Amino acid sequence: MEQFLTDVLEFVVEIDERSVSLILDLRGPLATKVMTSVTGLGSASAAVVFLGLFYLAGWEEELLWASVALALTGVVVGVLMQTVQRPFPPSPVCMTGETESVATSFPSGHAAAVVVFAMTARKSPRLPYGVAVALAATIAFSRVYLGTHYLSDTVAGVVIGVVAFVVAERLVDRFDLPSRVRPYLD
Repeated sequence: MEQFLTDVLEFVVEIDERSVSLILDLRGPLATKVMTSVTGLGSASAAVVFLGLFYLAGWEEELLWASVALALTGVVVGVLMQTVQRPFPPSPVCMTGETESVATSFPSGHAAAVVVFAMTARKSPRLPYGVAVALAATIAFSRVYLGTHYLSDTVAGVVIGVVAFVVAERLVDRFDLPSRVRPYLD
C-alpha cells in the first residue's frame, strides 16, 4: 500500500510539473490580463459580496447552502494549507494577497469557493447554472494559469467545494435551517 501511495504521489507531482511547464509556454499578455481580472471573483471578498446579493434578493436557501458550504471549505482549506505547507509553483504572475498573508499552495480555496457557488446555482431555480459553471471553471483554471496553484491544488479545491456543498445541503435540511434563521433574515 505504501508503494502504491508513493507511486500515486509521484504521478501527481509529474502531472503538476508538466502542467506548469505547459502554462509557462502558453502564457500571453491578453490571456494573463483576463485571468488576472477574473481570478479575484474566487476570493473571500467576492464570496461576501455574492452572499450579500443572495441576502438582498431574498434567496434564503441559496444563502444558507452557500454560507454553510463556504464555512466548511474555509475550515478544510485552512487546515490543509497549514498541514501540507506546499510551496507555490515557480513564476507566479500574481498573488491575490500579500505573499505573507497567503498560507501555501495546497489546496486552492478559490477553486473550492467558486465550486460552492456553481453547486448552489445547480440547485437553485433562480441562478444561471451554465454561466456559474463556466465562470467557476475559468476562475479555477486562472489559479493554475497565474501560477498561484498547481493543477492538483486546484483539483483538490474543486473536490473540497463539491463535498462541502453536499454536506452543507444535508446540514441545512437535517437541522431545518431555513425555519431557524428566517426570523433573522426578515
